[in-house]
Amino acid sequence: MRKILIVGAGQSGLQLALGLQDKGYEVSLMSNRTADEIRSGRVMSTQCMFDTALQHERDLGINFWESQAPRIEGLGVSVAAPGSHEGPDGSQRAIDWVGRLDGYAQSVDQRVKMAGWMETFAQRGGQLVIHGAAVSDLDFFASRYDLTLVSAGKGELVSMFGRNAERSPYDAPQRALAVSYVHGMGPRPEHPDFEAVRCNLVPGVGELFVMPTLTTSGRADILFWEGIPGGPLDVFQSVKDPEEHLATTLELMKTFLPWEYARCTKVELTDAGGTLAGRYAPTVRNPIGRLPSGGLVLGVADVVVANDPITGQGSNSAAKCAASYLSSIVERGEEPFDEDWMRSAFDRYWNTAQHVTKWTNAMLAPPPEHVLNIIGAAGQIQPIADRFANGFDDPSDFENFFFDPDKANAYLASLTG
Repeated sequence: MRKILIVGAGQSGLQLALGLQDKGYEVSLMSNRTADEIRSGRVMSTQCMFDTALQHERDLGINFWESQAPRIEGLGVSVAAPGSHEGPDGSQRAIDWVGRLDGYAQSVDQRVKMAGWMETFAQRGGQLVIHGAAVSDLDFFASRYDLTLVSAGKGELVSMFGRNAERSPYDAPQRALAVSYVHGMGPRPEHPDFEAVRCNLVPGVGELFVMPTLTTSGRADILFWEGIPGGPLDVFQSVKDPEEHLATTLELMKTFLPWEYARCTKVELTDAGGTLAGRYAPTVRNPIGRLPSGGLVLGVADVVVANDPITGQGSNSAAKCAASYLSSIVERGEEPFDEDWMRSAFDRYWNTAQHVTKWTNAMLAPPPEHVLNIIGAAGQIQPIADRFANGFDDPSDFENFFFDPDKANAYLASLTG
């Protein structure tokens, strides 16, 4: 039986550990926190997983919360009119539409999911090691395993994987991030009969994403600001108190997005750990880390491809990476997991991930005219709205109509005559 060590107990690490366990591998999983510590800790992300990523969980039979989590059937875009927040009628929207998803999306608070998956892994006989691993630890452990994978996306271990400058156009954070999990938010009046992720764009300022989720205390909503650094939304670094964090979030909504603020007259934080703030530079790294003794480790998901969350792809990419690596490992049989294999396993995942990175980096920049035309036309032509929404599930489709002005114009012409 082949022995595999996975360091990091997030979406990718746990999904891969459970998948390998199901295939008969002897898996050890290292986490810096226990399941109870994760469950009672601070929120970790703004995960919204679309149909393809959810299917990877279904395939492994670990979609434990599917019947409880809200079914997200749409994805909507609103664009604040220039200067609307400065005038007497702050509710003015230049664009407002919602696209329907072919397969529903869902969000499960990672505190719920990771704690549950970790307990399942242990119950199924997996070796769970609670320890914050350093490079020196991996140097000691790696020789005892056939393969070591690093899926812990922060801290010292990431430094083993060098930045790929060619695939990383940004060397600094492009957004300041601020998250609040709340109870008591009202429905979006344009579609009270179905749930949707709402993307609200304030040109030159930033974005607010609103998404329904399942958290430790039941159904909730996530309010997620992405502010352009140095702008009016970049004010959360000095906020330490959760209630002040929520109050700041709501005040910014009242100023820039009053139509969303109107839904928040009765909101309160889900819990004391229901806020998060930070920033990081989107980075693609080399997939193979070399230990001091010469041993090799393979990076997983956002260890090696970390995109800004503006396109909501983090947990989706993690699920897709875990599924891709699972296939590569199983297909390897008894052959060694050498450097060539590691590179080919990553390249297989990159075939999917490259589309996410290209699209995410494009969305961080001011939109060119042909993209504005697409977003504007989606408000008039429902198939455009639906196609844009479903691109969140399969970002490779954006290659066909989004990046290139000629393709965009041809696509619009085909629908408008």
